[in-house]
Amino acid sequence: MRFITIALLALVTMRPAFPQATATQKLGPLDGNPTIFAVLAAINAAGYDTEIDSPTNNPLRAQLRDHLSKVNIPSLPALKRFVRDHHLPNAVDDLGQYISFALLSKGAPDFKPAVPNFPMPADADRLHDFPALMEAFYQEADLGTLWNLSQPAYEAELVKYTDPISRATQSVNAYLRNPLNQQTKGKFQVFIDLLGAPNQVHARIYLEEYFVVITPSPEPRIDEIRHHYLRFWGDGYGFKFAADINKIKNLGDYALTSPILGQAYREDFVLLATECFIRAVESRLDKKPDMATTAMREGFVLAPAFVELLPKYEAQPDTMRNYFPDLLKGISTKKEMARLDKIDWITERQVKTIRVTVQAKAPVLTGNAKILEDAEEAFRAGKLAESKEIWAKLMASTDDRPTQARSYYGLGRVALSERNPERADQLLRKVLELNPDASTLAWSLVYLGKLADSQGEGDAAKQFYSKALAVAGLPDQVKREAEQGMTGAFFKNRPPEAAAPEEEEDEDLDDLP
Repeated sequence: MRFITIALLALVTMRPAFPQATATQKLGPLDGNPTIFAVLAAINAAGYDTEIDSPTNNPLRAQLRDHLSKVNIPSLPALKRFVRDHHLPNAVDDLGQYISFALLSKGAPDFKPAVPNFPMPADADRLHDFPALMEAFYQEADLGTLWNLSQPAYEAELVKYTDPISRATQSVNAYLRNPLNQQTKGKFQVFIDLLGAPNQVHARIYLEEYFVVITPSPEPRIDEIRHHYLRFWGDGYGFKFAADINKIKNLGDYALTSPILGQAYREDFVLLATECFIRAVESRLDKKPDMATTAMREGFVLAPAFVELLPKYEAQPDTMRNYFPDLLKGISTKKEMARLDKIDWITERQVKTIRVTVQAKAPVLTGNAKILEDAEEAFRAGKLAESKEIWAKLMASTDDRPTQARSYYGLGRVALSERNPERADQLLRKVLELNPDASTLAWSLVYLGKLADSQGEGDAAKQFYSKALAVAGLPDQVKREAEQGMTGAFFKNRPPEAAAPEEEEDEDLDDLP
């Protein structure tokens, strides 16, 4: 396979771009946020203790609180009174008001509203006296320096999210057939917050910007992020095709009898219909038809109708943005009324249970297993040169074929991170010649498939995906990626080359980097 210069987006865990100490700079689509950091540092110092003993807290929260407790901060007594007087009994609402404030603030040094004439939502408006306190606390606690010192903690957490979020948004883009590099009016932004009470996800829509803020949790909250990303696009369909949606508004009357449907959905049929569409797409992406039935029983009454119509969309070439009116036209009022007349409502909201326990200590690794894990940790932390050196030295010191396969796999991912797809292809093919474990083999085949897709070699790519699906014991995530690859989701037409130079011989892989 001959390679041209390419950028393989979302192929491997890439190191994100991290913000500096100022709150005014442009942040990446997945980042920490210096203003949220400053606001939550302040309230932690001032008595925000929600779930402070939870083992799911990021260690940074306790470290920062301990540091601030030893610093002379003249504004702290007034800040403590403010946090006490504005405490809300619901833990999500209590933190949520400060997140709303931070997202709408221009940050340091004065923490005033970023858009002064923008009407403040109620939760942020009740904190209208907060900017003066934040301005003083920021200077006295030297939060700019603390933000810089906190970057390793944010970097480690962002690495956990970067690849899974990329895969989730890529799956949505592929399903909706969103054009690459399109110009959209809105922006979707995910912020990681390490100082809030754990296991919370906050979503906000301000003007044309959609924000999702995630606090620490035992596992990355990818499903919820994907849901909000679908809403980011679905809201656009709802706005554009509101008149078409309202033609079937009478079906929304059935939802009013649901005992658990939220008030916003009762008052806005376009919002309800959009959420039904989102639930249906999730059902198709996860290949779980029962999800749509459950959604209907919760009050999202059109979810089964959308699920039944989506295969027709999938079989044609147009984008969802263009096809959405046809999807709506396919909904039969008579058929849905007959379905909804027999509905069996769910009477209690399903609450996602997150088990927060102290995890058992992992077994102590030794020998090659320890070396491989050290290399993986370095790679996850973005230390490409270090991980590369570890894997290369290990290969030179062992004849164990599974260990060599893991090392080639690691070096292949480093090559991808370094934007060297030709080298990555060579290294990942070496994995196939050894005796890799199921996960290493399956992932290598998926990466090779994506590399082939990036060169417009669809048939070769599907051979790799097919082989990955045939691996016994392959991880579920690999299975989803390979199945998606078989649909052509990652295929890119290869641009014409100006001149086709003679084929060069492959590098000698015995001389590893």
